[in-house]
Amino acid sequence: MSDEMLRQATIQDHAAFLAGGHDFQDDIATLTQSDLVGTILETVMLATNMRFAGVARVTADRWVACRTVDEIDFGLAPGDEIQIESTFCQTVRETARKVIFNDAATDEDYGDHPLAAQFGIVSYASIPIRRSDGSFFGTLCAIDTEPRDVKHPRAVAMLEMFADIIGQSLETEERLEAQERLVEQEREMARIQEEFVAVLGHDLRNPVAALEAGFRQLDREPLGDRARKILPLMRSSLHRMNDLIENIMLHARARLGGGIRISASPDAPLAEAVTQVVEEIRAASPHQEITLDLAFDRAVSCDAPRVAQAISNLLSNAVRYGTPGHPVAVHGSIGSCEVAITVANRGEAVPEGLRQQLFHPFQRGVHADGEGLGLGLYIASSIATAHNGRIDLDCEDGVTTFAFKLPLLEAAAA
Repeated sequence: MSDEMLRQATIQDHAAFLAGGHDFQDDIATLTQSDLVGTILETVMLATNMRFAGVARVTADRWVACRTVDEIDFGLAPGDEIQIESTFCQTVRETARKVIFNDAATDEDYGDHPLAAQFGIVSYASIPIRRSDGSFFGTLCAIDTEPRDVKHPRAVAMLEMFADIIGQSLETEERLEAQERLVEQEREMARIQEEFVAVLGHDLRNPVAALEAGFRQLDREPLGDRARKILPLMRSSLHRMNDLIENIMLHARARLGGGIRISASPDAPLAEAVTQVVEEIRAASPHQEITLDLAFDRAVSCDAPRVAQAISNLLSNAVRYGTPGHPVAVHGSIGSCEVAITVANRGEAVPEGLRQQLFHPFQRGVHADGEGLGLGLYIASSIATAHNGRIDLDCEDGVTTFAFKLPLLEAAAA
């Protein structure tokens, strides 16, 4: 039998795994049954915005999918095998180095790579997975057919950490059937993973609240001129920290729960809720003038706290990216069939090609200075959508205006 015939003969698929006769049956079974690995793959997709994540078993001449989460419909199920020459993982195995690119069309090392063109891969990450003894097992992969910022240092560090966790867990997973104690431990680890988001929110919000109380106390104490200048800066940083926590928590809950959920009341205290967030941002940014003009003369059916959170995100964005020295204007009005709350700031116009992307998770403007996660506008847009509303963006005469619009009580009832 020739080498080519031998290679073709070893190609197996998901059916071979289901039949229990796959060459890598134990490896595939170990990973498909692991709650920890499943949670890791979902977390990878949540954090990177990639729509395919998987763990592959890679040898000198074999590439086999062991566990996948696929929102692109690549069609790779556990046990499916493709020729090793058709993957970037062969390079990962031979060099022991990760392969990562944000956009195959522009990447310095992988631009116009034939493999990317063949499979329609635009953004890609492949991280080596090693067992606890240092031997090479396979790769942790994340793929998308659109450009993604997977080369961001935080994303790379997370992928490497998860690859290490998977490698370290392999030996433990292989003993699960023989050791019931390890089975219980694995289930407990999965439960901890599921509770992680709730614990994170609780643990981060408490110190933030304590700091906020401390700042209020300091504000009542006699302070020197230098301290009086530093205190608003600290309060501004605390406000941004609180925004980050609220946005990432809401995004996580929306991802796990199938979308942002609202609890609308027929006569919501919308003016009070919006006024409160404006006052909070005024306190956090004392050097920025913020004008507020609300004219709500009819009942509004909405989830007021959620709408206020959306306006807070829009206003924080305007304060951060607006031209210094020019006021930010918040205006609310009721028309014939909808409520509109606008946030306007003077500054450079948002490029046409970026306007829709701004409302996607982890997307940031061209003038982003390293602050934020790129979730604020996405969360605001999601809250509008949950109300059957929308956010409009207009850039005209040097003024950028975001308009949060939702239907009136009568329109919502109809």
